[in-house]
Amino acid sequence: MNEMPSVMLVVTQDTKEEEARYARQVLEQAGVRVVHLDPSIRRTLGGAEISPEDVAQAAGMTISEVRALGHEGKCQDAMIRGAIAAAHAWDAKDPVSGILAIGGSMGSALAGALMQSFPYGLPKLIVSTMASGFTAPYMGVKDIAMMNAVTDISGLNTISRDVFRNAANAVAGMAKGYGREEHAEKPLVLITTLGTTEASVKRIRQALEEDGCEVMVFHSSGAGGPTLDGLAADKDVALVLDLSMTEVMDHIHGGLANAGPERGLAGLKRGIPTILAPGNADFIIAGPIDAAKAQFPGKRYHEHNPQLTAVRTDLDDLKRLADHMAGMVAQATGPVKVMTPLGGFSSHDSPTGHIQDTTLPRPFADYLKQTIPANAAVETVDSHFNDEAFSDAVIAAAREMLA
Repeated sequence: MNEMPSVMLVVTQDTKEEEARYARQVLEQAGVRVVHLDPSIRRTLGGAEISPEDVAQAAGMTISEVRALGHEGKCQDAMIRGAIAAAHAWDAKDPVSGILAIGGSMGSALAGALMQSFPYGLPKLIVSTMASGFTAPYMGVKDIAMMNAVTDISGLNTISRDVFRNAANAVAGMAKGYGREEHAEKPLVLITTLGTTEASVKRIRQALEEDGCEVMVFHSSGAGGPTLDGLAADKDVALVLDLSMTEVMDHIHGGLANAGPERGLAGLKRGIPTILAPGNADFIIAGPIDAAKAQFPGKRYHEHNPQLTAVRTDLDDLKRLADHMAGMVAQATGPVKVMTPLGGFSSHDSPTGHIQDTTLPRPFADYLKQTIPANAAVETVDSHFNDEAFSDAVIAAAREMLA
């Protein structure tokens, strides 16, 4: 609607009026329009393009009804719902090119939820008192930057002025360079791996890139898989190759890379063509060797480094993985294929590895065939995961699905 890019400023004026006014001034001086979304609950000061009343209305309430909830958590939930709805309603009519938020724990929680609802690539920055601590709840798996407020967000001082000015100028600069991608130029393929399966995944990636695909690879170490799931839910994805089950195995057994019960479901539920493979199913990721032995007694162990230990899985562990994979496949609304190697699941499970067990892949494959629902075929490949024969089989199956 206007050639000058706009930045959405998310600050509660009831507690941070000075900060909001200063951030707006810097943004405007930097040459961007400002859309102030004010999710204040205590009082309305005016001047914001999206007022507290607008936010509450977008949540299906009046601001008086929000205040009457009488509980900060319930009030916050209502204003988060309203802020997300109001922000997207504004963006639909006048697209924003960046989002800047300033807040403490409550403001950061609202801003984080709002930013996570916007697409990858849109500049997003939160100036927060929480930035020097545990930031995962605010950032999720989106490309959100957090800047440490250093001092409490309570008025302006020589440090906070610098922080707010730098943040505002940074978002203004990013907004000026931002362009919305209407359509992906290449088919997008998402893959999971770890260093222990990288040899095979590298060949798969290179082959699909030569075919003209854009390939994004994610390490399944606890954050990579959920990031893949976030992209599968958010972007136009042509194919998911979920080739590393580490985060699923660790969820089942309480390992360090546990990514939760929803891991791997986003693409399946959305109907994105998917290939599943039990890469890295030969181990659970545990902590230091002594802790690993205490948590998983009677197993075989490989001390990867002083902080991480690979704990060898047995057939019962692998059968539990197969049962979980069957549950995943059952929720698929699109084409799915399961591919499993008969010669080992990772470099640890190989002649040069430290926890190889050649007796496990075949009975696991037999159990997998019995367990996986009829909506997915199970293909066994008589090779190790990192052998060219397995990567070639995955490439062929991927090309068939992409076609």
